[in-house]
Amino acid sequence: MSGYQSLRIEQLGMVAELILLGPGRGNAMGPDFWRELPLAMAEIQVDGAVRALIVRGSGEHFSYGLDLPAMAAQLQPILGAGAAGRAAIIALAQQMHSGFAAIASSRLPVIAAIDGWCIGAGIELAAACDVRIASASARFALREVHVGIVADLGGITRLPHLIGEAWARQLALTGDDIDAATAARIGLVTQMTTDSAALLDAARVLAARIAANPPLVVAGIKQVMNARIAADVSNGNREAATLNGMLMQSEDFAEAMRAFIEKRTPAFTGH
Repeated sequence: MSGYQSLRIEQLGMVAELILLGPGRGNAMGPDFWRELPLAMAEIQVDGAVRALIVRGSGEHFSYGLDLPAMAAQLQPILGAGAAGRAAIIALAQQMHSGFAAIASSRLPVIAAIDGWCIGAGIELAAACDVRIASASARFALREVHVGIVADLGGITRLPHLIGEAWARQLALTGDDIDAATAARIGLVTQMTTDSAALLDAARVLAARIAANPPLVVAGIKQVMNARIAADVSNGNREAATLNGMLMQSEDFAEAMRAFIEKRTPAFTGH
């Protein structure tokens, strides 16, 4: 299959694997990723031999989430640009979400195999998948609150349907980490393995079991279950992107970026 900078596609029989490559540390998601993910999903989807998809990270982690330094070139010109900047932020968020939407709406059942850190956009990617399994060393966090924005890629719209309103609110409002055992207890993951090797084996076994089922029926199950929440996800993501059009021009967002670069704790003022 086609080569990408931020992703690699591998196929074994009826199961394909979409592997996050970075190039940012911890498979962080930069401009290449947001451009390539919809293309990769379209490529996988048209292959009729593929009946299930595994999404996993390369190396020790699933993903550190958004690659802020790599995204700076896109963000800098639109920050502080008034109404035009706010509109550009909304458009950028919608373009970024298109890859996650492609995963959620795909005919293929998608399994996220999560090892190491799964942060921010990483957990939003996992939430767009149909099933999530993790190694015992996996850790999860929705950290957008720490960088002065509202999660607008599906975290706070899909997570309540997966783990309930209370846990989704706690993760979003605190930005705190949870371990794999907690993720399993609250329903974020359905299976926990001892290590990364066992994780990949378990993901492949699960994908093969699902792929053995009638593909039209599997796609139909996804279609019906997606229909239950599609309006909530779409409306919520649009609301979050609209809010970020304002919040990303705030002093608190600028302070969050300065603190990130300077590797210190930000001091937020509400301005």
